[in-house]
Amino acid sequence: MRLEWSYLSGIVEGVMELRHLRYFVAVAEEQNVTRAAARLHLSQPPLTRQMHDLEAELGVALFARSGKTIALTEVGRVFLAEAKASLQRVDEAVRAVRAAASGAHGELHLGYAPTPTMEILPELLEAFRKRLPAVRVLLHDLGSPEMLAGLREGRLHAALMMEPSKQAGRGVAFAALRSYPVGLAVAAHHPFARRRKVPLEALREEAIIAYSRKEYPDYHEFVARSLGPLSKKLNIVDECDSGPSLAAAVGSGKGICVCPSIFARRTGSRLKFVPVDPPPARAVVGIAYRANPSSSTTGTLVEIARALAA
Repeated sequence: MRLEWSYLSGIVEGVMELRHLRYFVAVAEEQNVTRAAARLHLSQPPLTRQMHDLEAELGVALFARSGKTIALTEVGRVFLAEAKASLQRVDEAVRAVRAAASGAHGELHLGYAPTPTMEILPELLEAFRKRLPAVRVLLHDLGSPEMLAGLREGRLHAALMMEPSKQAGRGVAFAALRSYPVGLAVAAHHPFARRRKVPLEALREEAIIAYSRKEYPDYHEFVARSLGPLSKKLNIVDECDSGPSLAAAVGSGKGICVCPSIFARRTGSRLKFVPVDPPPARAVVGIAYRANPSSSTTGTLVEIARALAA
């Protein structure tokens, strides 16, 4: 037996009728008016009257009463299932409206650079999903120029990336989250792997592996900022189009790589990170976003990222 929604809709028209349903569910689940009244923070007589009024309005007996005990009738069991479903739909509608009002719904497009954000990204996603579970986060593995263009053009809401230069990052806000020392990634069998630090000038004599200048111009800007004039005197013997291929080239002993410490850490024991002397400025990783984000969801993401960094 099933009561159709059209039948129920006549009683679910206002606050009092919704209250009727909530009262009925409490009594049905407790099977005791006294316990249900305590659960609802009501006195017993008004609750009893509400149940009689509900039965009168429906024209059916929802409870079988015997002394102080009550039990659901067959119709009452059907109505309980329908009442719970109706209340759930109302609660879902309320949550949806509140989420829409706060911007906490829909999708958020997040660009990221895999290697430098490997520590930040998982914890940021976990914290964000706990705060706004209704928002679907879409990740985009992109180079820095693509991420900055995506932010300016509105295709991305935010991006986790290395700190861009002032010129490259114009029109985009950036919040620093973590920083890493800059040094060398070398193969485990490379002579530098046994040293505590390497003089910067020693790089003149070494074969250097780098990211592709065409696909990763930001990496070459990073090297130039880190090494200064020395960057123009490096002997770059190979350029790679991805982190794994660069790690493989370095691991084979073909050359060494100028990088933040997190790059070598990602490869496990295959590569070793060696500091250089004097040490360059640390590599900064953070979150980039439009200076005046139109979505409060983006603001929440940035707020969470800043809190995690702090």
